Amino acid sequence: MERCMGLPASVRLTVDEYLGWEARQPDKHEYVSGEAYAMVGVTRKHAAVAGNVFNLVASHLGDGPCRVYMSDMKLRVEAANAFYYPDVFVTCDPRDHQAEDFMSSAVLIVEVLSASTAGYDRGEKFAAYRKLSGLLEYVLIDPDRKRIECFRRGEGDLWVLHEPDPDLRLMLQSIELRIAGEDVFRRVD
Repeated sequence: MERCMGLPASVRLTVDEYLGWEARQPDKHEYVSGEAYAMVGVTRKHAAVAGNVFNLVASHLGDGPCRVYMSDMKLRVEAANAFYYPDVFVTCDPRDHQAEDFMSSAVLIVEVLSASTAGYDRGEKFAAYRKLSGLLEYVLIDPDRKRIECFRRGEGDLWVLHEPDPDLRLMLQSIELRIAGEDVFRRVD
């Protein structure tokens, strides 16, 4: 989903209050440090790219121990006191596979950028995601510029940018998958 860090909810919410409140809302809200922020709809390009990535990853993972989720599943970043709705993420933790409301152990997160969210996805949200101890890769995809960036956790918890080769082939080491840019941007004119 495309995010809009709009006005916070009128009152501060505890985690439990947020989860109960969010379950009753017709629209999705991300939660950061006691405040809920409304999310806005997505463009056709955004939806196509997120769907393409989801399908590629799901096909690759098959019935293995890892599973892929889309933007309707919350990801909790407890160390940041936050809940987000990543566009696509993968978890291999059996506890997540039993959870109903949110996951907590992503190894791969993919966000599809828009003009209104790019700064947030690169900045504050990426800072929060880095607090997930098991996160290995964070991928940013710009559907307008047809650009892919992959940040990978390295030695000493340093995050290093690994850009795709000139043909936009991207290696996702966290799940041992090579993705072609043409597949990511299929049907995105």
